[in-house]
Amino acid sequence: MRNPFRSLHRTLFVSATTLVLTGAAFSAHAETRVTYKSASAGTAYYQMGVELSEAIRQGTDDAIILTLEESQGSVQNVMEVMARQGNYVFTTPPALVDQAMGGEGAFAERQNPRFQEIRGLFPIPSITMHFVLAGDDGVTDISTLEGKHLLIGRGTFGAREAARYLELFGLEESVKIADAAMGSGPDALKNGQIDGFVTASSFPSPNVIETAASMPVTLVSLTDQQIEQTGAPRQTIPGGTYPGVDKDVETTSLPVIAYTTTYMDDDTAYTLTKTFWERRDAMAEEAAWWSSISPDMLENMTGTLHPGALRYYEEAGIEVPDALR
Repeated sequence: MRNPFRSLHRTLFVSATTLVLTGAAFSAHAETRVTYKSASAGTAYYQMGVELSEAIRQGTDDAIILTLEESQGSVQNVMEVMARQGNYVFTTPPALVDQAMGGEGAFAERQNPRFQEIRGLFPIPSITMHFVLAGDDGVTDISTLEGKHLLIGRGTFGAREAARYLELFGLEESVKIADAAMGSGPDALKNGQIDGFVTASSFPSPNVIETAASMPVTLVSLTDQQIEQTGAPRQTIPGGTYPGVDKDVETTSLPVIAYTTTYMDDDTAYTLTKTFWERRDAMAEEAAWWSSISPDMLENMTGTLHPGALRYYEEAGIEVPDALR
């Protein structure tokens, strides 16, 4: 005769197993995955991606997982908007978003309506101009570059800006430009092969830290008028950022923003933005470049904010430029 209790036991076991599996499926579904595309491995901006990924994971108790992807640069990051769906976050100078939306520059031959769906989230550390010279003055003015042998690199934002500044301030004829790649700057300065180098990176810049650890360095600081002449946003490198450079250094920067698209839902954009700002101080304790971030940097953003991000800024009482709404 069939045992009714055994049948009941099996039914309960199957029901319990179903609940466990359903719970596991729900848990897996509740985890939101976001692709984060920034820069190539080994760069400062890829390292920032690693740090941001961990901060978001911890800040959301694993509810949002950022998956890093290598990139060949900001233009590629924006171009991929054409094909990406779902939760895609990428970093780029805001000027490239303007170009993509307007079908200009690198995007003139590849216009796409998807570019109109780009939305802003939050700023990340800017690309900051550093004019680095040998010497123990700490801080000097740009006229000190006259007669110097300077390495500015080739084909990069920093190289183009450095060449523009030398011409802008009448130094292009008096400064000798070294024909070498930017990566050799610190070693060339230590070996006395050059008098200085220019690097564009978030600060503290690994290149400058490496150099300052083995020899005295001096940074060029621009005047208010000179910064205005460049037309670039001001950036202050606080005194004490580098050994021997005890005074603030006034220079310029290229803003960088984390963007997404309208494919991201409002709640995910809200949580990402909220967690970023709530974890900023903790990130800054581990890596000083996050300390340069402030809500004022929203002024550098172009396009409009994602509605989820805007909801956070309004809740937090952070002033948002009307153009971003």
